[in-house]
Amino acid sequence: MGSSPGRPAASTGPGSSGGVTLDRLASFRVTYVAILAFVMLYVFTVKGVEQLFTRSFGNRIAAAMRVDLNEGGIVDQIHARVDKVVRESPWIRFGGVRVTAIVLGAEGQTIYAGGRRIPTPMPGDPLLEAQRLLPATVDVVVSVPHNSLVANAVLVAYAALLIQTLFLYDRRRQRMEDARLAAALSAREETAARAARIEAELASLSQQMDERIEAEVSGEMSSLRAERARLQEKLDALARREGELRAQAGQLQETLVSERAGLEEMLDEALSDLSRKDEELRGLQEKLKGAEKRKEPAAPRARDVDLLAHRLRTLYKNLEFDDHAISDLVGLRDESMKLRAEEEIKRLSDDVETAAVRRKVGGLPSHLTIFELGFAGKGRIYYTLGRQRRFRVLAVGAKNSQKTDLEYLSRLPRE
Repeated sequence: MGSSPGRPAASTGPGSSGGVTLDRLASFRVTYVAILAFVMLYVFTVKGVEQLFTRSFGNRIAAAMRVDLNEGGIVDQIHARVDKVVRESPWIRFGGVRVTAIVLGAEGQTIYAGGRRIPTPMPGDPLLEAQRLLPATVDVVVSVPHNSLVANAVLVAYAALLIQTLFLYDRRRQRMEDARLAAALSAREETAARAARIEAELASLSQQMDERIEAEVSGEMSSLRAERARLQEKLDALARREGELRAQAGQLQETLVSERAGLEEMLDEALSDLSRKDEELRGLQEKLKGAEKRKEPAAPRARDVDLLAHRLRTLYKNLEFDDHAISDLVGLRDESMKLRAEEEIKRLSDDVETAAVRRKVGGLPSHLTIFELGFAGKGRIYYTLGRQRRFRVLAVGAKNSQKTDLEYLSRLPRE
């Protein structure tokens, strides 16, 4: 009488623990790759958003530069339309996007620069103005700071995606462990059922053996008893394996909880590291500005001096400009200081009353009557009454060059 066949018991060798170790290593690798992908996706997405905004605002500003000669001055129309595109965009007002637009005329004249309107020398003649300025070109610079609403939205979206991905991966691993445990339990139950069947067969056989001669069935009884012993050993081994798997499942659960807490800490560290990088970047920019201020100004090129002299003497009909003052303007390193200086020069030429506070420069010879006009906090414009025009600009400097400027002014001859 043969026993019914059963499935082999699950393996309890060292390969199982080795598989668990490899699974843990793979889990750490997936976590590191996910965090690296999160950082790279965030950085390149912000760059892509900047490129997208650059094309979008470039097209919108180019469309806004299409003017109608019957509606008024060219510069006024371009300024109003470009200003409307730049200032009324919700991406700039609420999203924190920074947009700088510079509009140049056909001959290189600056028409619009970052929200500032540059007047033209022929405001009363729209046709001549159009011939001189059109077609105009535009240069748009768009930046998305890391502390802006758009950048934070990208960061939050990728952070949510990262957490969701790790959560799904964690749940998949848990399901795999549950499947392994279920397979072990199923194998144990099958083995127990087989043992029960064998026990029943043994009982039946023992009953038959009582009826037959013990010598005839002694060999079969020995075989059945040996199989019973082997099955009992396997049953004990499966029981031990079940205990090991349950212990490993508890350890894996604790490991997953600690990994999740570690991931949250690493995410917080990544966010704080981004904030520190922003602060370091701002500090480096300030140091760079300070280093540029400490550098001695290089000698201006003759071509730059001639171009600036021609432009200033053409635009500002009420002012005379010394060559020394034009060289000082070209020598200014900071473009923002140049713009602020020219803004005060324009006010001095067009409307003296709106210019910054003026005062007479002291410590000069008695035959010199020179005034100074401040700009950009530390800049100085030195001027006096002109020979043929209203004022004559003598020099342009800053607080750190005041001593040199006064020495130059004191050497001016008597008019």
